[in-house]
Amino acid sequence: CVMPPKKKGVEAESDVPLSARFGRVKNTLKMGLVGLPNVGKSSLFNLLTQQSVAAENYPFCTIDPSEAKCPVPDQRFQYLVDLWKPPSVVPAVLSVWDIAGIIKGASEGAGLGNAFLSHIASVDGIFHVVRGFESDEVVHVDDSVDPIRDLETIVSELCLKDLGMLDAAINKETEAVRKEKGLGRKAEVPLSDAFTTTMEKVKALLESNTAVSCGTFTNVEIDIIKEKFELITTKPIIYCVNLSKRDYIRKRNKWLGKIGDWVKAHGGGVCIPFSVEFEEELWGLRDYPDQKKAFLDECTEEAAKVGLTGPQYKAKSILPRIIKTGYKSLNLINFLTAGEKEVKAWTVFKGAKAPQAAGVIHTDFERGFIKAEVAGFEDFKSLHGGLASMAKLKEAGKYRQEGKEYVVEDGDIILFQFNVTATKKK
Repeated sequence: CVMPPKKKGVEAESDVPLSARFGRVKNTLKMGLVGLPNVGKSSLFNLLTQQSVAAENYPFCTIDPSEAKCPVPDQRFQYLVDLWKPPSVVPAVLSVWDIAGIIKGASEGAGLGNAFLSHIASVDGIFHVVRGFESDEVVHVDDSVDPIRDLETIVSELCLKDLGMLDAAINKETEAVRKEKGLGRKAEVPLSDAFTTTMEKVKALLESNTAVSCGTFTNVEIDIIKEKFELITTKPIIYCVNLSKRDYIRKRNKWLGKIGDWVKAHGGGVCIPFSVEFEEELWGLRDYPDQKKAFLDECTEEAAKVGLTGPQYKAKSILPRIIKTGYKSLNLINFLTAGEKEVKAWTVFKGAKAPQAAGVIHTDFERGFIKAEVAGFEDFKSLHGGLASMAKLKEAGKYRQEGKEYVVEDGDIILFQFNVTATKKK
């Protein structure tokens, strides 16, 4: 678990996570903030969404998940906004749920465990918030700070919940085959070899407190897991380690190495150290630019005192990285539309073809799709010559016409041509 910014970590984030194999192919996916009570979940949620959710220091204060839309930072989008200066500006968003704190025994209903676990089951990816700070003012549900114990608690509860889901799926499959073959209640039901093999592999992982996303599966087995099992531990997980302001600035904490080792041993994943204490203080100065600059300069000087110098150690918010990493973990990309009236970033699942992307704007666009006029962002940036138009790209042959089989690339600037002549049948 390394402190930001590390080039290696950033590169790792750009890769499609293995858990994306199990994900839903949809454009409206969501992340859930998960963790034990009082680790900083709701505080992080407040910061990410710039909204106010009760973050009292009391277990179970967040019973119903709060959902909000976080703007996804994107320099390409901002570049087009600055160029066109339209009255309407709509960034891509990441849907985030704040899910109440889970405790040991939740899989059996402890605390409000069953409700919490069902909320976790409804999201597509998980921000696992872990406490790495000491504080007499913020109680820990287990009376002491031990991130490794906390990680084990959460994973154990999720695996136990998945074992219950697996048993239910086996019973459902058994009854379906029994009915299909007209077998009696006492007859032995022959399940398919593929189902049985997949079930055994999944069960072995869960019984060893290992997330299913850490396993090795064939495409057939992945399809069975997606269609039959509906498991929590197939979801991508991003580990967010909440440090004190001092540790975050100094890039040092006694738990980071141990957390990194634990994550590596449990299938790997992105681990992002952050500090609610630092972020809240920085956010509180948003309307006072001079004070904000002085605060960041002071934090940068504090880092320099322990030998951390250079642009990579300049104090700044880590929230943009958290949001972008969550977006990427769900296998989401965006394409852009730009004009005098509006610049907008649209979210699509990576691998979407042009008609599917058009359908995100309006179902008529997909139904009556003719073609997509496309410019890659980097081509546009290097060739537009200061003009808020595609004229220079057309001259250079970089403004393309693409058909139904075109796979949309992240950052494409697209204008769709469509024609709908008949009313869609109801």
